[in-house]
Amino acid sequence: MTYVSNDVFTGQPVSLVLGQPLLRDDLVISSERVQDVAARERLLDDAFGAARFQKTCERLREGRMAAAGLSLSAHVDGALAGTIRFWHVEAGDRPALLLGPVAVDERHRSLGIGRKLIVEGLFRAMQRGHKSVLLVGDAPYYNRFGFERSATRGLSLPGPVDEARFLGLELAPGSLAGARGMVRATGARMLHEAPADGTFLRAA
Repeated sequence: MTYVSNDVFTGQPVSLVLGQPLLRDDLVISSERVQDVAARERLLDDAFGAARFQKTCERLREGRMAAAGLSLSAHVDGALAGTIRFWHVEAGDRPALLLGPVAVDERHRSLGIGRKLIVEGLFRAMQRGHKSVLLVGDAPYYNRFGFERSATRGLSLPGPVDEARFLGLELAPGSLAGARGMVRATGARMLHEAPADGTFLRAA
């Protein structure tokens, strides 16, 4: 199960794992804007390098549109400081989301922006009725959000992966129970992505 809810006093999402509000005066998390795209790509290049396009999860993202309403940006004093996106996939015969990549500008990592982006993203995914989320990532970090290896044991990815890092989260109880088979992309196909400066960018 996930661990996110709304603060009954502020109406803002709050992490029940760490018990801290997601927003602070100098940090704003919001839906990604067109003007964020070029900065997002630079941030992902800095964080992961060109090798990010060779990862197995990229096979599930390339040429696809991210899930509606689930591309988020974190801004500190108006500048992009973090990014997260989710993607439509099918986990065997179950609709699911794929989380990632998550990246934070190294100058702002002391603010816990990655954690805040993940909790906000999961909260919005639940609001939109999504039932499960998959990812490939560091288990000790993602376990705190409820992601577990046990949720993906019957599933496989379209390429090599460290199985200990292939994790799943049930936003709705039992949504991944008994799921078997290959994870495949189901998101709408993307023709191109053109930010305001007209630059052509690949999906990330």
